[in-house]
Amino acid sequence: MKHRLKLFAGLAVLAMAAALPAKAETISMFCSATDYELCEEGAQQWAKSSGNEVKINRTPQNLDDAIPIYQQLFASNSSDVDLLYVDVIWLGMMKDHFQDLTALVPDGEVRAHFASATDAARIDGKLVAMPFYIDTGLMFYRKDLLEKYGKQPPKTWEDLTTTAKEIQDDERKAGNADMWGYSWQGRSYEGLTCDALEWIASGGGGTILSDQGEVTINNPQAAEALTRARGWIDTISPKGVLNYDEESSRALFESGNAVFHRNWPYVWGTSQAPDGKLLGKVGVSALPVGAQGQKSSGSLGTAYLAVSKYSNKKEKAAELLRYMVGLEDQKMRAIKGGYNPTVEALYSDADVLAKIPFLPMAKTAFEESVARPSATTGKNYNRISRTFYRAVHDVISGKGDVNEELAQLEKRLKRDVKATD
Repeated sequence: MKHRLKLFAGLAVLAMAAALPAKAETISMFCSATDYELCEEGAQQWAKSSGNEVKINRTPQNLDDAIPIYQQLFASNSSDVDLLYVDVIWLGMMKDHFQDLTALVPDGEVRAHFASATDAARIDGKLVAMPFYIDTGLMFYRKDLLEKYGKQPPKTWEDLTTTAKEIQDDERKAGNADMWGYSWQGRSYEGLTCDALEWIASGGGGTILSDQGEVTINNPQAAEALTRARGWIDTISPKGVLNYDEESSRALFESGNAVFHRNWPYVWGTSQAPDGKLLGKVGVSALPVGAQGQKSSGSLGTAYLAVSKYSNKKEKAAELLRYMVGLEDQKMRAIKGGYNPTVEALYSDADVLAKIPFLPMAKTAFEESVARPSATTGKNYNRISRTFYRAVHDVISGKGDVNEELAQLEKRLKRDVKATD
């Protein structure tokens, strides 16, 4: 009898222990400065429902500046940050510092996302990250002004140049002295690599390097694309565009003083703010092509979340990751911020389509998007891209002959590639 009582008592203790909530943890994560509020909202929703806490760190406004911060954390094997916001081009260079998620994220949840997005995060047989939202370069335009002047969204870069100049000049004659034709990212940084790659690839000029790592940038199509962009400066784009990033170029467009604007899909959400100047006045299209028969070639810019290999709370961090990349949070981000989801089911969700009516078009744009050569260059992508965007900035700033600059760029890139072999 005593043995039976001890057994029942032991079972009761086990039952009580099982009923207790799991130990609360504090998970530290990075959120991008661009979507910080939405990221924070999702993280805090998980914290509330799970009984845990989330400490949020904001990346620098210029995402490139986050790389040395991450590198310092990795170099010291720091467990200070558990969950990392990761740009698609960082996957190759940082893969050794990410936890393999294969056993931490159920396969069904992985398959709910676009295969192209998850496949990009499968490296060396490991799933090193999960897609948070998917981006590609898009063209935003003042549909009210195009309608006013009887114009259609441009299909080619030449069409854009002509239409932007005509509407800009007519608007200035009508009294809007601050109107410009085209706002984009011309600063010497990663964003310029994206813009320039779009001009060049859509004209048949390749993607800087071939899949085999051969430098291909010095060609007539690339020269034509850069010459055209050089001609935009101080004609349809202000000289200040040479120092514009995403946010400063967006500010010009959303002030009502640009006809066309190249940026990422989040601009749909910001431009349609209830108190904004452009509510109901913005259209969206795929980027123009440089030559007939070519693809639109918007730069692919998918964002990911990854668990740090040095985290002491990997399983709990993976739980937060699963929520943040899951259907519920991606739907919230799509509706409130215009971020394009990677969960395929949301592309037929009525609530999402009511907020992002161009989503079916964007899905096509994703299929025609062009990847930066980060897979080929791996850990050395940052060096290759820096060489490229600095040279492009010199070209569009009017420094030197375009063909000579491309020849010099080819030599520098070949040295970079050889040095990293």
